[in-house]
Amino acid sequence: MNKFALTVENLSKTYSDSKTKKQNKALNELSFNVKQGEVFGLLGPNGAGKTTFLSILGGTVTKTSGKVNVWGFDLDKNPRQVKSSLGIVPQEVNLDAFFSPKKLLELQAGLYGIREKDRITNLILKLVALEDKANAYSRSLSGGMKRRLLIAKAMVHQPPILILDEPTAGVDVELRNNLWDNVKKLNKEGVTIILTTHYLIEAQEMCDRIAIINKGDLVALDTTEKLLDRIKTKKINFKVKNINGNEILKMKNIQFEIRSSNSIVVTYEKNYLNFGEIVNYLNNSGIEIDDISTEDGDLEDVFVQLTKH
Repeated sequence: MNKFALTVENLSKTYSDSKTKKQNKALNELSFNVKQGEVFGLLGPNGAGKTTFLSILGGTVTKTSGKVNVWGFDLDKNPRQVKSSLGIVPQEVNLDAFFSPKKLLELQAGLYGIREKDRITNLILKLVALEDKANAYSRSLSGGMKRRLLIAKAMVHQPPILILDEPTAGVDVELRNNLWDNVKKLNKEGVTIILTTHYLIEAQEMCDRIAIINKGDLVALDTTEKLLDRIKTKKINFKVKNINGNEILKMKNIQFEIRSSNSIVVTYEKNYLNFGEIVNYLNNSGIEIDDISTEDGDLEDVFVQLTKH
C-alpha cells in the first residue's frame, strides 16, 4: 500500500462564464500529498477553492485536468473505490429528524451495500459517544451530538480517510472540544483526517501538516511548526521596577514602547538578533527587570501574510 492516503498532481478546475465566455480558474495545478495516519489541514479564505477541491473528491464536480489518487485508487479509473475510501462530513447538519441514530446508520450502511452481518453500527455509536442515544429521535439531539452523528454516518463503510468540512462551525467551545476529542480518538485508530476550518487556532492545535490555498493556488505546504517559524516578528512584554516615560530606548531593528512606569513592550525581527541581547541592553541601561512574557505569533499571522486577508 502506498504510504500516501491522498496524492494530488497538477489538479486544475476551470469554469466557463456563459455570458462573458471568460475562463475562471477555481484550482490552478494543485500538487500535494496527504500521508497515511496524519491530520492534514486544508486552509484558505472564502473563494480559495477548498469547496471545489472537496467536491472533486466527492464526485460531484468533474476536474478539468490533473490526477487524484485516493488510497491507491485513481479517481478516473476507479471512482467507486475512491468514494468507498472516503468518509465526508459536510458543513450542514442534514439529518432526518424522525430517525434514531441507530436507524440512520443502518440505513446509510444499506446504501453502501454493507450486509447486516458486516455492519458495525453499535461500535461506531460507541466511538462517537452516542450509544446512550442510539434509539432517540435525531431531532432530540443537541448540536454537538448531531455533529458527532454526521461523523458516525461518514464512518459506516469504515473508510480509511475522513474529511471534515468546517465541522465546528456554529458550535460552542465545550461541544467543539468534545468533537475534537472524538476526532483524535478516530485518528489514533488509524483514520487519516483531512480538515478544513476557519478557526485557525484549531488547525494549529490539531494538524500535523497544513496546506494553504488562495485563489486556486497552493501558497504554502509544511508542518504546522515550520509554518509558525515563518513569522518574522516577536513581541516581548517586560515588567520592570520603574522607568521614566520620557526615556529614549534605541536598538537597531527594535521597536520599544513604554506603556507605563512598569511596562515595556519590545517588538523585533527574530532573525536579526536574539532575546539575550535585548535583556543585556535593558540591564546596561539601568532598567531592573521583574518579569518577562512573550507573545509568539500564531497560525493566523501566517495565514494573513500568505493570503493578504
